[in-house]
Amino acid sequence: MKNNEKDFVKLSEKWFDNQARTYDETDTILYSKYGKISCKNIYDYLADKEYDTLLDVGCGTAYLIDLLVQTHSAKHTGLDLSSEMIKQAQSKNIPNTEFVVARSDNMPFADNTFDVVTCSQSFHHYPDTDKAMQEALRVLKPGGLYILSDTGVGFFKDFGVMVDNFVYRYFSNTGDCNVSYLEKSIRDLERNGFEIIKGEKVTTFIYTIVARKK
Repeated sequence: MKNNEKDFVKLSEKWFDNQARTYDETDTILYSKYGKISCKNIYDYLADKEYDTLLDVGCGTAYLIDLLVQTHSAKHTGLDLSSEMIKQAQSKNIPNTEFVVARSDNMPFADNTFDVVTCSQSFHHYPDTDKAMQEALRVLKPGGLYILSDTGVGFFKDFGVMVDNFVYRYFSNTGDCNVSYLEKSIRDLERNGFEIIKGEKVTTFIYTIVARKK
C-alpha cells in the first residue's frame, strides 16, 4: 500500500465496530436501512429454495441469518471483518450457526464447502472485489449460488462510479471504496467465472444479482 493511500480494510473494521451495538435499531442509510432491504430481498429469493449449507459474507449482526433460520434448518455460517459485529451476532444465540472473524478476500474455508454464499451491503467496502468474487467461487460447491445485494450509483452508472471511487472515498472515513452498479457487477461476476441467473434493481440505489458456480 502506498504511503498516501487509505487502509480501507481498517477503516471498514473501525466503522462497523463502532456501529455494532446500535446497528439493528438505527434504521438509517449509514446504519441498517439498506442492509435490511437487501437482506429481505435475499430472504425472499431463498425462502422456497433448499440448501444444506450457507455462508453469509459480511454478515454483520446476522440479520439475514436470523431471517433464514425461520424457514431453513440448514447449517449457517456468518463471516465478518468486524469482531464487534460478530459479538452482536453471537449474542442472538441463533441455532445451528457459527460465526467467524475474517476477510472476504481470504476466507478460512475449504474449496467446495457451501451450497449458497450471500453478500449483502458489504461489497462496496472490499478493496479487491475480484478477489472477493474469486473466494466466493472457490468456497461454493459446483452449481452453488452466489447472491450479491449491494448499494450502487443508481442511474449515474460509470460517472457515479468515477465520482464515488476516485473522489468520495478519499474524503470519507466509512471504508467505502468500490461502489458499482447492476450491469457492471454482472460483467464482473461473469469475468470471474460465474453464470448469471438473474439481476434486478431493488430500489434506485440497491441491486441484487443471483449467480451460479458453473
